[in-house]
Amino acid sequence: MGPKKVKDSTKEFEKALALKGDRKYALRLYVTGTTPRSVSAIRNIRKICNEHLKGAYDLKVIDIYQQPVLAKGEQIIAAPTLLKKLPLPLRRFIGDMSNTEQILLGLDLSPKKK
Repeated sequence: MGPKKVKDSTKEFEKALALKGDRKYALRLYVTGTTPRSVSAIRNIRKICNEHLKGAYDLKVIDIYQQPVLAKGEQIIAAPTLLKKLPLPLRRFIGDMSNTEQILLGLDLSPKKK
């Protein structure tokens, strides 16, 4: 057995920083059918994604009435709930997603300057 290679942590860190600009967001929005709150949450999160993430996201809308197993697996206890799975850390947002500043802050994005 040969000598064990030690990773260069500086190179790893620089590589991670370079990828940060190319990060893709994995978002899951759990809703309850076509209630007004669900429809509002879908509309609001799509608007936020289109304005601030511009193609760097994967948004899946999951109706917990249709797929209760997925909601149980993610421990969803209220709806609508947005789950940011990637990039880490995992974050949860509950409500109709109308507070754009709070959502952007939770996604580690800064609001656009007007």
